[in-house]
Amino acid sequence: MQTKSLYAWLLLIWLTLYCADVHSHGGVFLEDDLCVIQIGFYKAHFTIYQPQKYQHKEFCEDIPHATESIFVMEYLHNGLREAPIDFRIIKDVLDQGRFFKEEDLQKIGDIKRVTVFHQAPLVQQDGVLLALHHFKEEGNYIGIVTAKISNNEDPYTAVFPFRVGSRNWGYIPIFIVLIIFLQLNYWLMNGGYGRLLKYLNSSKK
Repeated sequence: MQTKSLYAWLLLIWLTLYCADVHSHGGVFLEDDLCVIQIGFYKAHFTIYQPQKYQHKEFCEDIPHATESIFVMEYLHNGLREAPIDFRIIKDVLDQGRFFKEEDLQKIGDIKRVTVFHQAPLVQQDGVLLALHHFKEEGNYIGIVTAKISNNEDPYTAVFPFRVGSRNWGYIPIFIVLIIFLQLNYWLMNGGYGRLLKYLNSSKK
């Protein structure tokens, strides 16, 4: 019974981590089935397109191919329309994946060294910011959006990790191995091996 209980707890933990993983990557999250990026106190709808491969299909973060990609932010607050917005993409050199946080930027040091795309600060009074980048390689990347609000000394920053290319399974294989191990252990502890030997011996007669 203890093994069954432990198995159930591990499954519950995995489901919790997986759901959190799907619905929230850093500064980007799902809200009312829409992808939203949080920049300080402000929000914007966030969408990625890969028109050469998928025409008008929308992606929230992870994108399937290393190809031309269009990042679109539609501001939900007027304060962003007056703010210079800086957009940058860097390689995930720390290999943090979707656990990358804003404070991890300090560990990188010279951010320009790992930058693959940078769009200088733009003021978009129409409320829509576009950024176009052609990815050359698959892998893990970090998007960084910075907004300099006039009445605020420090800029607001949103950091969101994302994957280009095939899915990164993260900790899922570890949980699968644990579940298999627990099932095997439960089978052995309940006489499964002895029953198997008895069956094999009877089949030889």
